[in-house]
Amino acid sequence: MSFIWYIIIGIVAGAVAGKLMRGGGFGLIVNLVVGIIGGVLGGWLFGLIGITTSSIIGNLITAVVGAIFLLWIVGLLSRSTNR
Repeated sequence: MSFIWYIIIGIVAGAVAGKLMRGGGFGLIVNLVVGIIGGVLGGWLFGLIGITTSSIIGNLITAVVGAIFLLWIVGLLSRSTNR
């Protein structure tokens, strides 16, 4: 059952991050991938500063922050290659 929650949290986190960073989502599959990678990245970043979460809302916030950070990094890289 927890695997299903990770997928749901990944989809929601990717969709929220996509709307915050670009003004629109990327589609279900890309939102899922961005959300899952963002969840791992957010968990790693929060772990570096000593923050842990144990609730679904906390995990969602962690995944959204990580997904936003991921999209920000991708945006920086794409701008530097377009020049």
